[in-house]
Amino acid sequence: MTHNSIWFAIEKFAAEHNLSCSGLAKNSGLDPTTFNKSKRWSREGQPRWPSTQSIAKILSATNSDISEFVKYLPEDEA
Repeated sequence: MTHNSIWFAIEKFAAEHNLSCSGLAKNSGLDPTTFNKSKRWSREGQPRWPSTQSIAKILSATNSDISEFVKYLPEDEA
């Protein structure tokens, strides 16, 4: 898995649930800006990965399991 593929999966997962990334975060009890594109890289250019806790929260909020999330990873990475 790559940094870009995880963020891609989050975007597609949100869209599949008829939500923006912000809406997905908010519905999951996270700050609405958690998944903003501006927060995916540090000021120094280092990638910021979503936490496993954030992933767990979006799964719980959508009554999904990890297998449902990973299907949104690009095919060459699933």
